[in-house]
Amino acid sequence: MTALFADLGVTSPVIAAPMAGGPTTPALVAAAGRAGALGFLAAGYRTPDDLAAQIDAVREGGTEAFGVNLFAPNQVPVDAAEFRRYAEELRAEGERFGLDLSAAELFENDDYWAEKVDLLLARPVPVLSFTFGLPPEGIVAALRRAGTVVLQTVTSADEARAAADAGVDGLVVQALAAGGHSGTFTPEVMPRDVPLPDLLRAIRATVHLPLFAAGGIATAGSVADTLRAGAEAAIVGTALLRTDESGASAVHKAALAERAGADTVVTRAFSGRPARALRNLFVRQYHERAPLGYPAVHHLTTPLRRAAAAAGDAERVNLWAGTGFRHASDGPAAAVLTALAAEA
Repeated sequence: MTALFADLGVTSPVIAAPMAGGPTTPALVAAAGRAGALGFLAAGYRTPDDLAAQIDAVREGGTEAFGVNLFAPNQVPVDAAEFRRYAEELRAEGERFGLDLSAAELFENDDYWAEKVDLLLARPVPVLSFTFGLPPEGIVAALRRAGTVVLQTVTSADEARAAADAGVDGLVVQALAAGGHSGTFTPEVMPRDVPLPDLLRAIRATVHLPLFAAGGIATAGSVADTLRAGAEAAIVGTALLRTDESGASAVHKAALAERAGADTVVTRAFSGRPARALRNLFVRQYHERAPLGYPAVHHLTTPLRRAAAAAGDAERVNLWAGTGFRHASDGPAAAVLTALAAEA
């Protein structure tokens, strides 16, 4: 394992990815730490108080081997007319659950960015990663002075070069095969589908920083292949969604187990920026109709997705999943992580 994490006692070459919106729990992160792996809390969509409580819970769970992931400010303003059109098109979907999505307000926010940075400077965590874009100048240096290892999610060699220039300690290299949101800096352009080994080689030729790789990794063999391609560690998310400690909804877990014949697609139907999910009825109907616009579209569809999950309706939920979803298994997270590292 990389020297970046030497003081944390990390021995496994498998990292538990941050999965915002509920799937990543303090119990999952603590389980990863106890298994010798590094787990990441997902700060996205949480208030600063929620994040502070989750950090405390991980530490109380007996590990200091953990990180936090923040969404860096990179809003994609939505066209107001397109927002209203999409809200009206979703009217019937909302009415199924007693919701009037057509009346939803256009809401943009920065996910408590400044408050979360202040929290993490005042109460440093071992590792911090940024997704969606680079933080404003000065923040990386301040976090490093506080003793935090800083990583940046990148999806191309150009992004890797910019992150290296910003002074980060390492890079999370995310291929398009990854489940959930793409970390691309330019969500208005659909990311290129470059195989993870090729992406690693391109970035290795561009910068000289430790690389941690994500995207479609869900078996011990794919972990080993990723390490051979030049990654310090393999990052897995979808492979942990069905574990005991996962906070994924029951309908999400069931869909991963029952839809082996389904495919995944990168869509902005749920959130207004590219994200990979199992293809369900919502994706089929709205993939081509959803406007670009994050987080406005995310906020628009959130009540619908929550209501559908509560009702057990898998056709109207964002079933985030990477291309390796068929290998996701249930059981303790530590056992899954240990099995994934078996051929490393």
